[in-house]
Amino acid sequence: MKRHLDDLFELLSIPSVSADPAHKADVQRAAEWLKAKLEAIGFAAEMVPTDGHPIVYAERIVDPKAPTVLVYGHYDVQPPDPLELWETPPFEPTVRDGKLYARGASDDKGQFYAHIAAVSDLGADLPVNVKFVIEGEEEIGSPNLVPFVRAHAARLAADAVVISDSPMFAPGLPTLTYALRGLAYLEVQIEGAARDMHSGAYGGAVPNPVHAAAWMIAKLKDEDGRILIPGFYDKVRPLSQGERLMWRELPFDEAEFARSVGVEATPGEPGYSVLERRWARPTLDVNGIWGGYQGEGAKTVIPARAGFKFSMRLVPDQDPEEVYAMTERYLQEIAPEGYRVRILRHHGGRPVLVLIDSPPMQAAARALEAAWGRKTVFTREGGSIPIVAEFQDLLGAPVVMMGFGLNDDNLHAPNEKLDLVNFEKAVEASRNFLRILPEHLG
Repeated sequence: MKRHLDDLFELLSIPSVSADPAHKADVQRAAEWLKAKLEAIGFAAEMVPTDGHPIVYAERIVDPKAPTVLVYGHYDVQPPDPLELWETPPFEPTVRDGKLYARGASDDKGQFYAHIAAVSDLGADLPVNVKFVIEGEEEIGSPNLVPFVRAHAARLAADAVVISDSPMFAPGLPTLTYALRGLAYLEVQIEGAARDMHSGAYGGAVPNPVHAAAWMIAKLKDEDGRILIPGFYDKVRPLSQGERLMWRELPFDEAEFARSVGVEATPGEPGYSVLERRWARPTLDVNGIWGGYQGEGAKTVIPARAGFKFSMRLVPDQDPEEVYAMTERYLQEIAPEGYRVRILRHHGGRPVLVLIDSPPMQAAARALEAAWGRKTVFTREGGSIPIVAEFQDLLGAPVVMMGFGLNDDNLHAPNEKLDLVNFEKAVEASRNFLRILPEHLG
């Protein structure tokens, strides 16, 4: 384990920030480091160039007749800003109180590296073929990953796809994620007069885009939180009674959840618990609004422009393209007269639902239970990992989302961390999974 941690420390020390052009060489260096590491443990590895950052692909075929596992991860990380809030430098891995602090510790270097460590441990006893696809652009939307998977689908063929980029439900509780919400993100730009106007000279005579933005936002949801876009709920797959009963057994207290996030109430769609609203119901949230004077003191101005951005989390069987279209129609309908409205689409992704009883998922449940000594729980996640749907469609292989992070790992924030016990158990669980998967596949 010390050897694995030493290696992980090296990887975490590389500031592979994909969003910052100043770190382009560092992203390249991280890819080179991974290629060399995988070659050192017996893999045929290469760096596949893209229009952006390279993809590291590696494979070790022990027997063409044996099952094949494809492991996905990403070696790029979020920018570390604001630096002044880090207790220790973000690219100087530090252990405090049994936790490893560094940018990328949980998202996603520490999680995917556990699988590399597991394969290294098994050595010549590796019972299955293993392939790795580790990209360097996840934090900027993976623009080149889907073209890579499409172009190399036959080469990437596998009996199971393993992704470790998600949290456990609670510390010490082994968790498999079986569903993710999709995403549709829109920006609305609103223009009124040709320039900012004096509110005394022109007030009451010219349109105010900030007011228009507020009116439009108010018409997106009702007071109970139900989304008002016509047709929005038409394809929402209802929760099964079995799922609702399964989630009620999880160690979750809604009042404690409210305290943990610093709120006094948890408003949302009536008739659904907090977990149900977070995991299995679609949502619409305004993520930003702008317009008008934002400086100190007062400035009596009617702004010429305003706008807002909002995201919609989607559930099975909602299609992002259909949701985009119906939302754009509705926005044009509710836009008040006298304004020019422009609607921009940003990134999106399809929702994902995998079968709990697939052989790879059941093998993973056993592997986790053996590592932790506790029964594995099955949960959904409210976030999105767009590539999961692409793996399902393009490779036709069952996906196993086997996460080892925690919700308090400070992803995308200062002082990101990974509990050392989680890394150790991740390595053990990965070894278990690779050993027992052939048994479940028959």
